Amino acid sequence: MNEDFTPFRVAIPENTLEDLRQRLKLTRWPEPETCEDWSQGIPLEYTQELANYWQQDYDWRRFERKLNSWPQFKTRIDDIDIHFIHRRSPHQDALPMIISHGWPGSVAEFHKVIDALADPTAHGGDASDAFHVIAPSLPGFGFSGKPETTGTSVEKIGSMWGQLMARLGYNRYVAQGGDWGSMITHCMGRTETAHCAGIHVNMPIVAPDPDTMDQLTPLEQSSLEGIGFYQEWDSGYSKQQSTRPQTIGYGLADSPVGQMAWIVEKFYAWTDCERDGRKHPENILSKDELLDNVMLYWLNNSAASSARLYWESFGNQKLEPIDMPVGCSVFPREIFRASRRWAEKRYSKLIHWNELERGGHFAAMEQPELFIGEVRDCFRQLR
Repeated sequence: MNEDFTPFRVAIPENTLEDLRQRLKLTRWPEPETCEDWSQGIPLEYTQELANYWQQDYDWRRFERKLNSWPQFKTRIDDIDIHFIHRRSPHQDALPMIISHGWPGSVAEFHKVIDALADPTAHGGDASDAFHVIAPSLPGFGFSGKPETTGTSVEKIGSMWGQLMARLGYNRYVAQGGDWGSMITHCMGRTETAHCAGIHVNMPIVAPDPDTMDQLTPLEQSSLEGIGFYQEWDSGYSKQQSTRPQTIGYGLADSPVGQMAWIVEKFYAWTDCERDGRKHPENILSKDELLDNVMLYWLNNSAASSARLYWESFGNQKLEPIDMPVGCSVFPREIFRASRRWAEKRYSKLIHWNELERGGHFAAMEQPELFIGEVRDCFRQLR
């Protein structure tokens, strides 16, 4: 480490936590939904149950200790303070990997995988699979600073991550990401070719191939149906955040229940959480895990600043070919699932492809062992 890095520890004042509890206590509730499922949004009964747990039983200090168990730093890149976890491996030949979250996620997504990726021998693995793990908070998210001008797009963040890795002294590294993190990782696959040896994504960003429309596979047919459902029923949040992020920010910044509902509803919609015919986020994640992630938005007042990434970049992605080695893991409950032949149209060096049987959009949280295995299998070819 050099003087460009400032060690960072999370230490939320107790009065901030007390303010949260008071706001939860004073919540003004709407009437219940008029349906018997989640089709109008997160149901009132479950929202009240989760808010009550948040107010009375949730222990932020537990997760604060978890975050502080990893070395954390801040560094200023392009006039924005970037927070990141830097978990160096004890194994000398570890491969540096920068791993990027998206919305409505955070570095909390990686709490089950960081240590196993960095120190595989302590978790039943092989030292040859070790990574130095760098997990930054996106600009405007978590403990990173908030952009004060326009222009912080996924392309710019990809360049910032390249600067971060160079500043850390990593001349050869790999990159991984999902959601916005996938888009950022794709950008690195186009622009950081001098030092980034390859990328792995758990949300491939490719277009359906028009030449396949007459002979669709079951996965491709399901994927197109999923896109249609997303556009008609599941994309309202993105329209709001990509057009009026400031407006939605006022309500979410002032109401912890509003912020919680805005986020947790997506953990119902986008996780592989159906068990015995019943979908529920707590079938796959605990209340604590859901709220740990929400807290990184609430405590840092990042509702508006995180939403602005949609204003900057949503719908603006250019699907240029990527010529560096690419690995893709397709989880069954991902928002968009590509087929291999669609992916091969964009990725000329597809070194890893796997379609898994379990997992969704938040793969590292939902299925950490599968996620770890996919990352190891992909990058084993680039060591």
